[in-house]
Amino acid sequence: MTDSFAINKANWDERAPLHAASPDYNFADFVADPAYLSGVLRFDRPRLGDVTGLRAVHLQCHIGTDTVSLSRLGASVTGLDFSGASLAEARRLASAAGARIDFHEANVYDAVEVLGAGRFDLVYTGIGALCWLPSIARWASVVAGLLRPGGRLFIRESHPMLGTLDDADPAVPRYPYFEHAEPMVFDEPVTYVEVDGALSNSVNHEWAHSLGEIITALLDNGLTLTGFTEHDSVPWNALPGQMVHDEAEDEWRLKDAPSRLAASYTLQAVKGG
Repeated sequence: MTDSFAINKANWDERAPLHAASPDYNFADFVADPAYLSGVLRFDRPRLGDVTGLRAVHLQCHIGTDTVSLSRLGASVTGLDFSGASLAEARRLASAAGARIDFHEANVYDAVEVLGAGRFDLVYTGIGALCWLPSIARWASVVAGLLRPGGRLFIRESHPMLGTLDDADPAVPRYPYFEHAEPMVFDEPVTYVEVDGALSNSVNHEWAHSLGEIITALLDNGLTLTGFTEHDSVPWNALPGQMVHDEAEDEWRLKDAPSRLAASYTLQAVKGG
């Protein structure tokens, strides 16, 4: 998988400064308002609950908007990402926003080795992370390794059902639902937020993971499922021309009968003692 990770790293290194400059990531709001939270964390907060004083690690933290938001909710936060360019933007944001966050550059599969075993009360993974990983079982072992006994995983992720859909109009199932050895290869010169310019490192590799595979991997690694909620929305325009923006929630859902599509889910689990 070395080539796939190198290809994806080049892709995300190029995206990082474009995303940081995009109005969709709202860097200016974080700096101007010390209480400002990312749209993702505002959506997560009712299920996330009180994180005051928790030792939290945000895996695949990208440019740090959700990481800073976790810190503003009172957690002591560590952020990890494999893209040095993303972390440069995350550190710049944290400094400008007055957040003290410990950022580390590493592949998520190396997180236990880099950060230490059993150190965290909370593992947080934001939306759009798991599709970049070839093995969900290996990811679940990392989550279990990072958590202390009784520690919690919180993840909101795009739904595997959404991941199967071609964004043609109308959307139809085209891509795998279940995990597969060979990556899906995409060549996309544009990214998912409003930016100036196109990507030159436009190729990326992705993998699908079914809900059953994700849940089973966590159970196999000693975690107990404590919550699971499916949502009809995601925080980006996943099916252009077929979704509408809910400004109050900063979420996108099908404009016609949104109950037809499970677009994302929230999963919570606890590591046994």
